[in-house]
Amino acid sequence: MSTIDGKYIWIEKETPNFDVDITSQPVEKDIDMIDHVQRKARTLALNGEVSGPKAAEIHEYLVHASDTGKIVKYIGRMAFSGLISGLSTERSYQTADGFTFSFTLTEVRLATSSYISKLPTPVKAQAAKIINSGVKQTKSNKKTKSKDTKTKGKKSSSKKTSSKKTSSKKEPVKKVKFKKGSPWA
Repeated sequence: MSTIDGKYIWIEKETPNFDVDITSQPVEKDIDMIDHVQRKARTLALNGEVSGPKAAEIHEYLVHASDTGKIVKYIGRMAFSGLISGLSTERSYQTADGFTFSFTLTEVRLATSSYISKLPTPVKAQAAKIINSGVKQTKSNKKTKSKDTKTKGKKSSSKKTSSKKTSSKKEPVKKVKFKKGSPWA
């Protein structure tokens, strides 16, 4: 018997598909030139039947996994992990306490994070993206009309600066040199 995430199902037919994209360019004489071959996601078409007291539970699980995009693990004549697509369940007089089904499992690859998360803190600071927010204007204090009239003709040479001291101590950033050939060089 075969299983999908530990739930037993009977499989009548497994049909694996190993499809590729072949890029071709037309030429003046003879056949087209083949540029390269790129592999598509593997698929596995399954046809089978579920019967017994747990048939309704398995049907609900298959529909839920298909709707939510859950990656399921299939173990039968082949082992395969992927997403359920094109789920079709049929009920007929031939199966009184269950249903027949057909669906396709499609291979999935998940993206992994970059090397930056694995670096030590001083190196992370050097590798982090530099964000430049541009030049910002400082806010000026509102002046009363009496002060504006007095200083209207005079040029002011004093500027207000605010100094903020941070109480928290930060780890100083150290520059690190990497050997040639390392992934961070």
